[in-house]
Amino acid sequence: MNLSYRLERRLDTDPRRATLARIGGALAAMVVAAIVLAATGRNPLSILADALDAIFGSQRGIEGVALRAIPILMCATGVALSLRMRIWNIGSDGQFLVGALAAVGVGIHWDGPGWLVLIVMGIVATAAGAVWMAIPALARAYWNVNEIITTLLLNFVAVQLVAWAALSFWRDEKAQVVQSTPPVGTTLAKIPGLDSLSIAVVVPFVLAGALWWLFRSTTLGFEIDTIGGNRRAATFAGMNVRQRMVIVMLVTGAIAGLGGMLQLSAPGAQRLNTGFSAQYGLSGFIVATLAGGSFIGLVFGGFFIAAMFYAGLVLQTKGLSVYIIFALYGIILLGIALGEVASRYRVVRASGTGQLTDVGAVT
Repeated sequence: MNLSYRLERRLDTDPRRATLARIGGALAAMVVAAIVLAATGRNPLSILADALDAIFGSQRGIEGVALRAIPILMCATGVALSLRMRIWNIGSDGQFLVGALAAVGVGIHWDGPGWLVLIVMGIVATAAGAVWMAIPALARAYWNVNEIITTLLLNFVAVQLVAWAALSFWRDEKAQVVQSTPPVGTTLAKIPGLDSLSIAVVVPFVLAGALWWLFRSTTLGFEIDTIGGNRRAATFAGMNVRQRMVIVMLVTGAIAGLGGMLQLSAPGAQRLNTGFSAQYGLSGFIVATLAGGSFIGLVFGGFFIAAMFYAGLVLQTKGLSVYIIFALYGIILLGIALGEVASRYRVVRASGTGQLTDVGAVT
């Protein structure tokens, strides 16, 4: 009897299998990264120990990871929402910057009560992110213009607007070294007992939990998933596809814009300059994509990416080249992505009679 094997795409992917596949991909990638480090004459175990010590060895390390996770998670949450409708928002970095720009405009020009200034900063930042997303949303919903192109190109416009503000009309003339806006007059309250972490860390958890509930328990969440799965079927079922599409895209931009305000009002930040966003939008997009639409998964993914970033900064101080660090990032993220893709397929065995037998997942 002749036997042959082939890959077959699964009709439905078990979330637990997908999670295990991502973890397996990450572990396999770490083994590859260790081999690469060893080939360059470095001790991978020593580097791993230094990285873990940097993250978990002190309160400063844990707070540093959490601080970097906040903007990443805000961008990732918005992108994950749009991905549930199969909309690819590549512009969360621009929405993040525009939100920060709107917030700094309030923060440096209004000397009101601190709590009220922060509330208004949050409102205008959220509105600015939504407005920045309005053109891609309307273009996608009514004229079928690819949102990847419009959201990506608007990133460059946002970067130039921030540069214009920091170097020209809102430039802090008192700052002789750093070209930036003046610092905002108030910041979010710190969490008691911590040195640098503010209450902003709670916001991504609240948003992720609210969206998880939305898709688990509401008609709106069901409609969004239905539109993402088959827009023609959703239209046939009487759903207002265009309206839902515009709303989802505006909310996506609003979340990223609020993330810009949270980052601006964090202790130690408070200024807007050309380096304000350390590719938080790109990192958020990666996290949301690898999470596969899971709002719980993206929380873990956001902290994982933030931990890698923070460990990389510490390892640079120990003499590890930034190019090697970026290469390690790439290897690990590629491993996670390959694991996620592999979970969608299974190996089947075809006998001479044409019958197929499942012999297990790819992973």
